[in-house]
Amino acid sequence: MGGPLGAIIGRYPSAAAGGEEQLGGTGGTGIIQHNRRCRDIAFLVLFAAFWVAMIVNSSFGFNQGNPLRLTYELDYKGNVCGDKHGDPNLHELDVKYWMNPNQVYQSGVKDSKVNLADAKAICLMECPIPAVDGLNFICDYPEGDIHLSVDDWINRDYDYFEFLTPDMRNSSLQLQGPCYPVIFPTVNVYWSCQFIARASNVSLKHWHEMGGVNIDENILIDKTVHKAIDSRSAVLKRYVADIGKSWPVFIVCGGILPLFLSVIWLLMIRYFVAAMTWITVILFNALVISVTMFCYIKAGWIGNDPLTVVIGESDPYVHISGREISHLHTVTIFMTAIMVIAFLSSIAIVRRILIATPVLKVAAKVIGEVQALIIFPVVPYFILAIFYMFWFSATLHLFSSGQVVRNDCNTDCCSYDLKLGKVNCDNCCGYSIHYTPHISIAILFHFFGCYWATQFFLACSSTVIAGSVASYYWARGEISHDIPFVTVVSSLKRLLRYSLGSVALGSLVVSVVEWVRFILECLRRKLKLVDSARESCFGKMTSSSSECCLGCIDWTLKSVNRNAYIMIAITGKGFCKASVLATGLIMNNILRIGKVNVIGDVILFLGKLCVSLFCALFAFLMLDTHKYKSAHNKISSPLIPVLVTWALGYIVAKLFFQVVEMSIDTIILSFCQDAEEHQGTAQYAPPLLMETLDEQSELQRLTQGP
Repeated sequence: MGGPLGAIIGRYPSAAAGGEEQLGGTGGTGIIQHNRRCRDIAFLVLFAAFWVAMIVNSSFGFNQGNPLRLTYELDYKGNVCGDKHGDPNLHELDVKYWMNPNQVYQSGVKDSKVNLADAKAICLMECPIPAVDGLNFICDYPEGDIHLSVDDWINRDYDYFEFLTPDMRNSSLQLQGPCYPVIFPTVNVYWSCQFIARASNVSLKHWHEMGGVNIDENILIDKTVHKAIDSRSAVLKRYVADIGKSWPVFIVCGGILPLFLSVIWLLMIRYFVAAMTWITVILFNALVISVTMFCYIKAGWIGNDPLTVVIGESDPYVHISGREISHLHTVTIFMTAIMVIAFLSSIAIVRRILIATPVLKVAAKVIGEVQALIIFPVVPYFILAIFYMFWFSATLHLFSSGQVVRNDCNTDCCSYDLKLGKVNCDNCCGYSIHYTPHISIAILFHFFGCYWATQFFLACSSTVIAGSVASYYWARGEISHDIPFVTVVSSLKRLLRYSLGSVALGSLVVSVVEWVRFILECLRRKLKLVDSARESCFGKMTSSSSECCLGCIDWTLKSVNRNAYIMIAITGKGFCKASVLATGLIMNNILRIGKVNVIGDVILFLGKLCVSLFCALFAFLMLDTHKYKSAHNKISSPLIPVLVTWALGYIVAKLFFQVVEMSIDTIILSFCQDAEEHQGTAQYAPPLLMETLDEQSELQRLTQGP
């Protein structure tokens, strides 16, 4: 350890403490007194520069992005359906409809030069269906010689065939526009009109009687549109769009609900600590089972209510496994495995739960005396809430910040141009959204920034709590009238004045390791897909070993970080020195505190999972309502909103559960230091903690022998 810390923590005045900061106004016997100075300033500057970069990066998204692109498609002019700034105004026209059925068919033919992205499409209010006893037409946006307003065009069901000149009628019969026949039924699937390969015999008969050209009929016309709708890029866009549509769910289930549940849990720990360990374990298993069963129901494996959130009753492909359905099946299998593991793990730790109860009682006593600890997490909670609102908005804009550019195609096509007043064969290419590589880099940086900022705010909260609890431990009974609020405020002041750089360094270390793991995992998966057939046993073993090692390093760093924040709060040292001090204390007392700390962490982890799982289940139920199955709020899949809600619930729970978690760790580290300074017998430890740790020590002596 390099010497005791009596001059740094505790009541001992020291010769070097002439300029100490004192807490509680107790003269020369302050709770935490030492010379402090700013530490790790370079990393504080780096963190400030990172925030500037985050703002610039987000500004690019806000300037270039349009979240409507994530939900709606482009018409043949490059307008986003539903965009009131389009030409014409498409505010209420949000469904994409391909006008020429032969182009749709040919785009699905192998080796065809026609691409579906180049097929002529316009935006409508709803997908058209063939007439029962005649023939309907869908005509192009009114312009040129067609003197109709957009509202009149909509009121006429997009049909002004009767106003066409003979030349226009002839070109329309050749499927060159400006009007096209409605031969196939269509339905709205993710705001695109999905063709159903069952042509209306009546409409087709009228079309042939008028002299219309032959129209291709085949199941290929169904599959072509479905393939475009079910592509990976389309699914990703829909998932991101689901985040924007589900913001009420995030506020209720990811913000308000976990706040309420976490405070309730802290109060119950305060007053019913003996029962809370058992309640937490039982509730955790019940919630895992509930979420798993709900996944089975929505996957269609139990009951008769599958996929109503995922696709909707009007989709003709409700029986075809699209990507969203496959993802839901995967999550269901994953939750089944989690349920089995959770049940077996609960049985394994039942006998050890009693060990954790005394330590939780000590933490409950600290919360009872330092009452501001229950209120303090509200401060980082609101800071994170504001940050996440900004971050989610920037995410939607970044994902939609590609440029709308005209496709480079060699398609031979002709269509009637109302502005030119003739058939034009030079305007065959459609529009698509072009994403440049720097957008991908901007998105990755945006996600890394979110993780680092989250870790930073959590670390700040941990450090403030640790400083408050250390003040309580080392000043037992001496300034009890100051403990409820002054200790928390003073700990916060010390953090803001001296230790922000150290916290920035600690949070950066965790973030970098996590992202290295993420990048290596992505590379491993790509290599596995490229060379899966030739992958050797040695390669598989190497890959698994590296992933396991990275996981262990990550877990170790997080554990060291948590204890380092405690020593930063107590000693005012820099991050690296505080990590060394914390690690030395733990290694010197590993047998004494190991079981107590591990079981306590397990119970707290289960408590955080209980809060986040309850939030996820409630989000599932909210998304299973009519609001998110119809109209513009219709989501493509509940998976991403539920996962985001789970993550938000877990972060909020972590903020509040840190009060108990850091209380336990701080008291144990303080106990270890106290014991080292007093020849193995702690002088300031609460009696309950003394009994618990002495019992553990005695048990070790009995089991290890002389």
